[in-house]
Amino acid sequence: MAFGADLPRVTVPPPGPASRSLAARLRVVESPNITPLEDTIVWAEASGANVRDADGNVYVDLTAGFSVAAAGHAHAAVAAAIGRQAGRLPHGLGDVHPSEAKVQLLERLAALAPDRLSVSILASAGAEAVEAALKTAVMVTDRPGVLAFEGAYHGLTYGALSVTSRALFRRPFRDQLYAGVRFAPYPGAVAELDDALAQARRIVDEAAASAPIGAVLVEPVQGRGGLIVPPHGFLAGLRELCDERGIVLIFDEIYTGFGRTGRWFACQHEGVTPDIMTVGKALTGALPLSAAIGTPDVMAAWPPSEGEAIHTSTFLGNPLACAAALAQLDVIEKGGLVQRAEAMGATLRDWLEGWAAREPRIRELRGLGLMQGVRLAGAQAGDAAALAARTAASALRQGVLLLPEGEGDVLAVTPPLVITEPQLLEALHIVEHALAAVS
Repeated sequence: MAFGADLPRVTVPPPGPASRSLAARLRVVESPNITPLEDTIVWAEASGANVRDADGNVYVDLTAGFSVAAAGHAHAAVAAAIGRQAGRLPHGLGDVHPSEAKVQLLERLAALAPDRLSVSILASAGAEAVEAALKTAVMVTDRPGVLAFEGAYHGLTYGALSVTSRALFRRPFRDQLYAGVRFAPYPGAVAELDDALAQARRIVDEAAASAPIGAVLVEPVQGRGGLIVPPHGFLAGLRELCDERGIVLIFDEIYTGFGRTGRWFACQHEGVTPDIMTVGKALTGALPLSAAIGTPDVMAAWPPSEGEAIHTSTFLGNPLACAAALAQLDVIEKGGLVQRAEAMGATLRDWLEGWAAREPRIRELRGLGLMQGVRLAGAQAGDAAALAARTAASALRQGVLLLPEGEGDVLAVTPPLVITEPQLLEALHIVEHALAAVS
């Protein structure tokens, strides 16, 4: 098999000497908060669903590089598009003199996005797209408050961190975060649906006197919150609430967009369209690029530029990233990767159901498409997270890249959409044996 479709092949126990040497060098020059260096492997090459480390070990990647590599790592068409653009126009004045690649990408996003979502603000990181969406909402409503949800992850820059709920990220900076954000429960079961919607309405009513709610921000499927799929009717209920109260509804599809759940966008499972949708991650498969895509009516709240944009950045609409995105979207569409994610997701779900029947420490199955996982059980607080961490570490030593999500208690399976069935099944068997072997 060619590299990209290989099964795991570990010849040097990871982390090997080359990875350890590079990690030691990194320790000197990078903030100690960024990379956990004790058991880190250093990536040297990637293709398809494979990663090769600095010691030559080959891994099957069940992370897709944080869900970025939807079309596979280093897809030839994406790499070629970047190379062509780099030799012609690698950078431009994105908010003054746009590139052709920027125009083409914005047209392509308008064609792909659901219903009337057709006017975009480009950015680099997903957090920037979230902040662009929040700025748009206050321009539309003149109401500063935001309703977000427990378990939400929207990024770690200050605006995005304000609407991210996890205490680990918020605690050191809480005194600098915007206080007008309120959090409602995110339902994970049908029994929780009515209560979640009722609490969302109550919060909107209570906030009216202090920081009136102008935006509701929600992930159609929570990603880092634990691969939680809300019950059918949740997104429709939020749409109804926002329509009643003149609130801007924002869907964060940065993790879920571009085929991950078996639809182009996760909101299409319920057939509900927001006023603004944020996308990123798999948009290019290679370079930082994100977007907030809104309806023409909502985006018309922004004043026309008179030579100085009030929301922009140096690399807005970077031609290299736009060229990569155009190629990536072609690969996803022409390769039928959205449909493939749905079909492979069914295979994955069947396998996970069998695993859950064999393994009593699996508490719950979660997710959609190629964004699924298992929530582990523990006798005491933190036990499940420790079990997941040990399982992921054991899988790494056997050639599988795996990340815990949620409170660290969910083993997430979010591979490139091009992963082969033999790769997926072999990786899953390794993870199953890794969990069985740890205590």
